[in-house]
Amino acid sequence: MDHRDFSRGADPLILMPKLKIGLIQTLAVKNPADNLKRTLELVRKAAARGAKMICLQELFLSRYFCQNHDTKNFDLAEPVPGPTTKRLSDLARQKKIVLVASLFEKRAEGVYHNTAVVIDADGKLAGKYRKMHIPEDPYFYEKFYFTPGDLGFQAHQTRYGKIGVLVCWDQWFPEAARLTALQGAQILFYPTAIGWQEADRKLAKAQMTGWETVQRGHAVANGVFVAAVNRVGKEGPVTFWGNSFVSDPFGGLMAKAGGKNEEILIVECDLGQIKETRQGWPFLRDRRIDAYADLTKRHLPS
Repeated sequence: MDHRDFSRGADPLILMPKLKIGLIQTLAVKNPADNLKRTLELVRKAAARGAKMICLQELFLSRYFCQNHDTKNFDLAEPVPGPTTKRLSDLARQKKIVLVASLFEKRAEGVYHNTAVVIDADGKLAGKYRKMHIPEDPYFYEKFYFTPGDLGFQAHQTRYGKIGVLVCWDQWFPEAARLTALQGAQILFYPTAIGWQEADRKLAKAQMTGWETVQRGHAVANGVFVAAVNRVGKEGPVTFWGNSFVSDPFGGLMAKAGGKNEEILIVECDLGQIKETRQGWPFLRDRRIDAYADLTKRHLPS
């Protein structure tokens, strides 16, 4: 949904067949103010390197607090729009960039969401997405904190292109990617907080390979760019593995960050490649939409 009012002098849509995007992969400290200050500086650096769309990692303001059940963590939440979106909006307008940011949204007392905002290059809110798939695993106790999203899957028109945002656990579900791509998203951004536990050390490489592979598959199946940005560092028993990456519509790995350090990943995406890919691999044309009704069922009898 595009909330800009061109009649009041807002900037028109700029068609950019070649678009530089930036992913901000960071370590998180305990103080949210410090995280915000450092992240804003990294965004400025990414913009100085030519990035027009910049995506932050999941819940970038804080350490990953979902590792236990603690009601004090609800104090980290804030309204959306709110004070953090104001800071992000000011920077987006100043640098003429699109910003994607994942926040802990306080909707009402007792109702909280894991929410991603899309801020357009004029500083206005282009839209927001509330995380739909909520995990519940050891040290990822998100069902305690987050109400499942109720805004559905969306594509947001921005000055530089149309994008979709899905958050972390959403990245494993092909239905989410497909429904977002069908609305015209050219790039799927996945703000992420994923890592391995000490007990899973032997499986860490396999887990990370599966994480990357399934998302590159979404790029192929839908003919879109996919950009996943993950945090790094050890927080409690979880080591976040970084490895933020961008995939082209053919599933090719365009660029990938390391697994231990903060990084700014800048990648130029040729949006014209979407047309080329879909003409060569017309998966959207050949879908049997008349045969997929059972996908709405939880389970099918054997």
